[in-house]
Amino acid sequence: MSRIFKPSGGYRKLHSFNFATIVHLGAIRFCRQFIPWQEDPLGKVVGAARSGRINIAEGSERAGTSTETEIKLTDVARASLAELQNDLETWLAERELIPWSIANPEHQKVSAVQLESFEYGEDVLHAYWTYLHRQRHKFDPWLAHDDPAVVVNALIVLIQRATALLYRQMQALEESFVRDGGIKERMYKARTAATDERAPTCPQCGKPMRPRRSAKGPFWGCSGYPECKAILDGQNPPAAPAGRPTRDARRPTRQAEDNQ
Repeated sequence: MSRIFKPSGGYRKLHSFNFATIVHLGAIRFCRQFIPWQEDPLGKVVGAARSGRINIAEGSERAGTSTETEIKLTDVARASLAELQNDLETWLAERELIPWSIANPEHQKVSAVQLESFEYGEDVLHAYWTYLHRQRHKFDPWLAHDDPAVVVNALIVLIQRATALLYRQMQALEESFVRDGGIKERMYKARTAATDERAPTCPQCGKPMRPRRSAKGPFWGCSGYPECKAILDGQNPPAAPAGRPTRDARRPTRQAEDNQ
């Protein structure tokens, strides 16, 4: 396991990504069936749906080297889905329609449909899209409905489910960053750990020593400095304290000189 890079990818296991994918496909179908090309020549509805999905994937892939980037892209995905939801709300408002209440039976039915978990195997793409189509067809009673208002309301409910999951992901990412830090901190920790593995043990206190450099050249200094001021000369001294004695060991103290 890498000491520097966090696990990345794996976004196909995220329900937020899978809901966003179902929303993206549902938005494409809705636009083709109910929105003339002239009314949306730039494909804003489909573009917002795509942005929500793609940014989840990109953020997951960037997780290995940058928690900050992962958080930002996850937030962009959430914002894109919010943009899509507002476009759909506007579509309803133009027709003097109101989004479903949470007490609406159809709202409750769409909210109650659960996604299965996806597990990675050797044939990832084939397995994933087999899985995804099986999941999306659970919502056909609404997303394939002849009434566009039903389709829009179902998409809004699915968007809300996706954004709620993304919000929880961002909270988890924040906790991870506070606990483990970013890549620079992990690089420092990994470098320190690697140095400790090859470093000699301090002959005075037993702590690992650290490579230091002075005007006279490189040397090993105790990691317990300033409490322990032991040093060993040379860039690669032996692990045992049989190397050249430290300055304090070579030079007797004033008290020792007086006793002599």
